[in-house]
Amino acid sequence: MRQFIKAIFSGISSLLIIATLITAPASLLADSKTATATPLQVLSSPTCGCCSKWVEHLQSNGFDARIEHPADLNHEKAARGIKPQYQSCHTGVSQEGFVFEGHIPARVIKRFLAEKPDNAIGLAAPGMPMGSPGMEMGDNFSPYDVLVLKDDGSSSVYTHIGAAAEQY
Repeated sequence: MRQFIKAIFSGISSLLIIATLITAPASLLADSKTATATPLQVLSSPTCGCCSKWVEHLQSNGFDARIEHPADLNHEKAARGIKPQYQSCHTGVSQEGFVFEGHIPARVIKRFLAEKPDNAIGLAAPGMPMGSPGMEMGDNFSPYDVLVLKDDGSSSVYTHIGAAAEQY
């Protein structure tokens, strides 16, 4: 009888271990993904749909992007040194204070954060380039430049996005 009870408890223990192993990786993966995600505050208008789509692009590419809706978005942009000619519909802000204006691909932001170019305050994709992340319109795509914004108010081309596939 003792052998039978031991066998039952051994079987139950094995099932508990297997159940733990089956469910643990998903929770561990979620925790590690959150722990390694790059935080990014996103300032946007509450009525803008493409901003939400850009945030989804960021989140699916390793960012912990959180949207905020400031009372005066234009004031926030100006306070961070983003001149009107570089503006778009939303502004991402990294923990270090770098700005990412407009529909910039996540891979370009990651590269910028790894390089941290001298005298740069961030990047901008002025306007709303057709086909950029968050501005997808079927197969329609317009090539665009991502500019590096410098602390003296000037800019230069950081990278050119010539095809939709180059964004991902």
